[in-house]
Amino acid sequence: MSPLSRRAVLMSGVATGATLATPWIARAAPEFSLKYANNSPVTHPLTVRAVEAMERIRQETGGRVDIQVFPNNQLGSDTDMLSQLRSGAIELFTLSGLILSTLVLPASINGMGFAFPNYDTVWKAMDGDLGAYVRAQIEKANLDVMEKIWDNGFRQTTTSTKPIVSPDDLRGFKIRVPPSPLWTSMFEAFGSSPASINFNEVYSALQTKIVDGQENPLAIIATAKLYEVQKYCSLTNHMWDGFWFLANRRAWQALPDDVRAIVAKNVNAAALKERDDVAKLNATLQQDLAAKGLVFNQPDPAAFRDKLRSAGFYTQWKGKYGDEAWSILEKSVGKLA
Repeated sequence: MSPLSRRAVLMSGVATGATLATPWIARAAPEFSLKYANNSPVTHPLTVRAVEAMERIRQETGGRVDIQVFPNNQLGSDTDMLSQLRSGAIELFTLSGLILSTLVLPASINGMGFAFPNYDTVWKAMDGDLGAYVRAQIEKANLDVMEKIWDNGFRQTTTSTKPIVSPDDLRGFKIRVPPSPLWTSMFEAFGSSPASINFNEVYSALQTKIVDGQENPLAIIATAKLYEVQKYCSLTNHMWDGFWFLANRRAWQALPDDVRAIVAKNVNAAALKERDDVAKLNATLQQDLAAKGLVFNQPDPAAFRDKLRSAGFYTQWKGKYGDEAWSILEKSVGKLA
């Protein structure tokens, strides 16, 4: 286990205890009690930094605000929790833009296949014009969203059968994808057989060979122990994925201005810390995962990009997103379609 992973375990244990239950400390009842949910394991940097932020919020509001943390799909699948957020059953939720796209189509644009070459390009876009455009579309769906997107990382492809070296290796390949049209469309363009499965069912689907592979960032592959049921990891970097920190509008607007400011400040600061955590984790994860038995290879992304272009994938999605969104994307990453 890497130093950061050990630190994450320790921090999550301490912080979760401080946030979720401290029955031996007498406290006044909070003025505002909120639920925050995510789909990340307890030891993932997203959960660790979120728990820290919720404790800081409690302290800075003098105990007026208590935000309970429910990680790792404790409150249901991603799609279930999105419904709960919209109904107000939970007030705060971090969700991949690619899954949020089932409600807000432009939210998936950051996941355009083989578009972003590196993190510098990602953050310039998502902290700039592209992120601002997506947030505006989310708000039109009657949700509020924090300014800074959290890092879920570049996504890699794991398999139990063979390494992915060229686009031809994806033909007929049974691969788990999240319930998002962009994912399904991209792997269909490669001739794969994508299956939409919620994350809390991925390990068992791989273990029972319902699918032969999946794709996720290295941090998720590690924290969810997917290396136990996969043999190969191809560093395809085929999508960059991030988590938007979402709020139920009624609940968010019910908070006083000063409280909203404290919550937003701490959540956005935690997002930047989580980005750094993921970067440090990625620097050591390949070596750690290789020691656990995963066999790595590094495909050339150009061939995959050419295949998507010839299959009409980029043209199809330019039509779906519209000229405005597509031009903002291409301003960041260069010509795609």
